[in-house]
Order: sequence, then C-alpha cells, then structure tokens
Amino acid sequence: MNKNTFSTVTLNKGEMNVYDFGAVKLHAYKTNDFIDDEVFILEKNGKAVILESPCFYDNIRELTAYLKGLQVEGMLIAYHGAGASFLPGVPRYATRNALEYSENGGGKALIENFAGAFGEIFDASVHQITHVIEAGKVTIGGMDFVIKQTQDAFDVEIPEINAVYTHMLGHDCHSIVASPAHADGIIAELRSYIARGFCLILTSHYTPEDLKDAQTKIDYLENLKGIAANCPDRDSFRAEVGKQYPGYSGQNYLDMTAGFFFG
Repeated sequence: MNKNTFSTVTLNKGEMNVYDFGAVKLHAYKTNDFIDDEVFILEKNGKAVILESPCFYDNIRELTAYLKGLQVEGMLIAYHGAGASFLPGVPRYATRNALEYSENGGGKALIENFAGAFGEIFDASVHQITHVIEAGKVTIGGMDFVIKQTQDAFDVEIPEINAVYTHMLGHDCHSIVASPAHADGIIAELRSYIARGFCLILTSHYTPEDLKDAQTKIDYLENLKGIAANCPDRDSFRAEVGKQYPGYSGQNYLDMTAGFFFG
C-alpha cells in the first residue's frame, strides 16, 4: 500500500484519509488540533477498533459523528491518555505501564501542561482502562494486534495491513531525543521496521509514513549525534541543526533535544 493511495473525507475541522486494504479499511484522522494529533480507526466487517483518542472537545464531537454506523469494539490507549469523554462505554485497552504513564507518569505531566495551555477546549480527563493487556497478540473486533511494550507505553503491529503504530516518526519534523543512546534506540527500531518490510508506519502526530521515511529519519538521527558531538553548547547545536534542516517543523522538539543534550 502506497502511503499516498487513499481517499479523503473533508470534515469541518479535520480530515479523514481512508486506505482500502480490501477486508480491512484504515481511517487516518488528521485532527488539525494544536498538537497535530492523529487517530487511527481499523474497520472490518462493520466493526471498528480505534488507536489512540482525540483530546480536544471539537475533535471528539467530530470523530464521534463520523463513526456513526460502525460498531466500535474497543480502543487502544497508548501514549495519549486524555480525552476520556470520547465514546463512553467502549472498552479501553492498555498495558500496565501505559496506564501508569497516563495516570502518574510523564503522560500525566503532559496532560496537565496541555490543560493549562488550552483551557476548557481540551479534555484533560484520563481514560479509565477496562482491559489491561500484556505484550503479544490481542484480538479485538475480529482483528489481531501485536502489542510491543515500550519504555512509556506500547507500540502496535497490525498484521492484516502489514502496518505498525508507534508514537513518533515525522520524516521532515524534529524529534525529541534524550541522548545519543536514545537516538541509537530509535535507529535500531526503525531499522527493524525496514528489515520486516512494513508498508505503513502510523504515528500519533503525523500522517502515515513508509520505509523511505524511516530511512530519512535514521539519517537525520545519525547526523544529529554528529552535530552534537561537534558543538560546544545548546545554542550552537540548535543553530547548526536549523541550518542543515531549514524546512523541518517541530522547533519545540528541537529545543527539548538541545536541552537534553546540553542540560
């Protein structure tokens, strides 16, 4: 499946890009919210499973309306724990560490920061997990998902469409990189995607990407480490990265990376 082979449904705020795999359809919801969230819906035989949740009230209303006519069987809540008013009553699935991340860890801190920044338009309520899952295969709505636990939460492989979901990629966007070792970990994961031949990589803050995009991110991360090794401080690092990648979005992510590398 080519990442650009989709039909588009234009909504009032966001847009839905629909990939048709035959038995399964992937609905990729671009929220156009303040933090560029993406939400993914897997549809099979009139049933749906949702990956992540919108967290702004207008997106929640919009996606709820779009889903009418589908029987939503469950929701996988990994890195985005806010937005609990979305589809009340639908089963919520998460690993124990993802639950901890949203309720007490780094995810909770992010939710609190977003609530402070965006106020009443942001749904800061945290999803209550009804099904705690382990690493390995889980079947929801007649579809198999393979759960891979990560440091904060979990990634998801979707064998029926040969796709994988992870938190971030963004081939022309800066990334939050905590250290050279962290960069190496991301690189190793992306190389595993290439070796396994996934046709789509789904992420929380970008439209679906492919293996060429994964290689672009690997090259970026390798270069980022080299730039850091040759810069004396965060300002020179930030300036050099900006010079070499002038068209990249995510300046706030670059600022955070500079802080980590030169804290």
